[in-house]
Amino acid sequence: MLAPHQLDHEYNARAAIPDHPQIFARWRADSHAARSELRCEPNYYFGPSPAESLDLYPSATRKAPLLVFIHGGYWRSLDKQDFSFLAPAFVRAGVAVAMPNYGLAPATTIAEMVRQMLRALAWLYRNLPQLDIDARRIVVAGHSAGAHLAAMMVAADWPLWTRDLPRDLVCGAVCISGIYDLRPLARAPFLRDDLGLSEASAQHVSPISYRPRLAIPLITAVGGNESSEFRRQNHLIRETWPYCVRHDLPLPGRHHLASVEALGDPDHPLFHATLRLLGKTP
Repeated sequence: MLAPHQLDHEYNARAAIPDHPQIFARWRADSHAARSELRCEPNYYFGPSPAESLDLYPSATRKAPLLVFIHGGYWRSLDKQDFSFLAPAFVRAGVAVAMPNYGLAPATTIAEMVRQMLRALAWLYRNLPQLDIDARRIVVAGHSAGAHLAAMMVAADWPLWTRDLPRDLVCGAVCISGIYDLRPLARAPFLRDDLGLSEASAQHVSPISYRPRLAIPLITAVGGNESSEFRRQNHLIRETWPYCVRHDLPLPGRHHLASVEALGDPDHPLFHATLRLLGKTP
């Protein structure tokens, strides 16, 4: 078991990336440019709290498949609009993109964030037909904390959540640099107070505590320059859900923040693998 200071060293990804403020600034600038370029339908509300809204980037293709991207930020920072830069390559390839927000810690518990994402996916499934998007081709993707939430969507028993939903509501998932066993974070000093997790509550919201009822295709990826714990977590979900794993794609030379940029790069294998999961030929 890692000591608290070791947990901080392993999991505090921003501390290991000195230029992370510049990276975030670049993301914001690129995202602003993307929203100027694309048709953006902002702030569809899917739940009772102000945080529960999503932005939709439709494709010109009728009945396009949908990629739902859930942002990271250790469940306590960042916003859907910080990641608009990922949308253009998919929209140009005939894929619609939805980016939901969720309440942030410490005001919102991780368990409630999971429920918020369940509401987001349920709202999308019910409303996509009138938006001219294919409700039977929904792939969920996420980075870091967003990958954790995306994995929880794979594990969801949708008819148990709401009876009108199909068990195969999600037809695939892409999880990048995710955390799938949250128990170490209950002891990590830099997160402990904000997340407020106990051993039991951390286990309750850990994807590895569940087994998806269906073999939903899963793509995993982690940066080659990420910490040993992030690489272990990536291995852990593949070991726990072997019947779901379609690909594990290496991201050589990439740190934790650079790993998500591969998703929106039309020349990167991760982008191409995600297109195939959506039923599109690169």
